[in-house]
Amino acid sequence: MPELPEVETIKNELAPHLVGRSFSQVSLPYPGAVKRPSSEDFRRQLTGRLVAGLGRRGKYLIINLDKDMLIIHLRMTGALLLRPSQPDPWARAVFRLDDGAEIVFSDRRKLGALWLAEDENEVVGKLGPDALDPAFTARVLARRLSGREAPVKALLLDQGFLAGVGNMYADEALWAARIHPLRKGKELSPGDGERLFRAIRLVLRTAIGNKGASISTYRRPGGELGSAQNGFKVAHLGGRPCPECATPIQRLALRNRGSYFCPRCQV
Repeated sequence: MPELPEVETIKNELAPHLVGRSFSQVSLPYPGAVKRPSSEDFRRQLTGRLVAGLGRRGKYLIINLDKDMLIIHLRMTGALLLRPSQPDPWARAVFRLDDGAEIVFSDRRKLGALWLAEDENEVVGKLGPDALDPAFTARVLARRLSGREAPVKALLLDQGFLAGVGNMYADEALWAARIHPLRKGKELSPGDGERLFRAIRLVLRTAIGNKGASISTYRRPGGELGSAQNGFKVAHLGGRPCPECATPIQRLALRNRGSYFCPRCQV
């Protein structure tokens, strides 16, 4: 699933092609991708709208228009492809721009979603603080962890707790902070919380610098792959030696998700 670094990369790479352009035509090979308003109103209201800027909240891409905003969640297999050279068999929406360029919303599993909204909070209002928002600090994280019975890994995956961190980056951050994924939130000391905060920021920013991680279906707008996965320490690396102590990396199931960790380094 595209997480914060992947969506941030998509935002950064689409912005030069989108800002200042308008949508001249919108087609919906799969109308079910539109969650609000109706697919007919979505096409009609979006046509002719000027793109004023691009933003992101957690894993949601927000395209600010001269009126309203287009909000996109890629979910498991979604991608936004600019001027694809070949017809995409999984195209669910096609946005043609006034300069003739096309952006294709490709989504093999049909889990992604599109909204046209007046206010982003209509769609993302229930999210927790964005993991890279300047207002999100170590003190904020400690306050949100306080008294929580849930495992810290489950909390990091809860988008209402913290927006943008998904499975693989949670594994990487917990390894960097030397925290076991099953430790309860309330059990973390102030020092643990400070290390975890720094690790989250470092892991996410490093992944953005590497244009996201192409573990399965993630592609950048030009079709290129990201390379963040090449620097992973534990995520998706079960059985490999820990880069710190050489102990084999273990995998455990946590709320139907696989979690990778070092049993020696993470306590």
